[in-house]
Amino acid sequence: MTKFSPIIAAMGALVLAGCHHDGWNGHHEADTAKVAEDIKAKETQWQKEYMAKNMDALAAEYEDDAALAGPGDPLATSEADRRKSIQGLTNDPNLQLSFSSDRVFVAKSGDLASSRGHYTLTTTDKATGKPVTGNGSYLTVYKKQDGGSWKAVEDFITPGPAPAPAAK
Repeated sequence: MTKFSPIIAAMGALVLAGCHHDGWNGHHEADTAKVAEDIKAKETQWQKEYMAKNMDALAAEYEDDAALAGPGDPLATSEADRRKSIQGLTNDPNLQLSFSSDRVFVAKSGDLASSRGHYTLTTTDKATGKPVTGNGSYLTVYKKQDGGSWKAVEDFITPGPAPAPAAK
């Protein structure tokens, strides 16, 4: 036996231990099912805030440097721009909004999550002044905050296909 054998054995044990537990960099696997439930509950509350036209609560859903991209709107990356975009919706007297996630993906570390879903939105048509209803998809990326809450860092809304013309 050489004098290096105990050192090699110790190094091998450390390597094997590292394969089973990532304790050196602090990563661990989160309860992804619980996080997904939290995100769905957050979106239910978010929808209520839209219907209540609660501007402060809606603006608070986003991190300071978050991006919001709505159909036909410029990319909003500041709080003032996000508020302007949200205010455009909440000021509409015909506003009706419903949305629901189809898939919530959670990183194993539990610090990032995304929600992809569908929405139906009724607003006032600027040309006719009459209510118009559209639908589409959304993708929101969330980041876990200190204290365990979640805020949106990316929120992209895509309209669905144009409605089919009425049958004659």
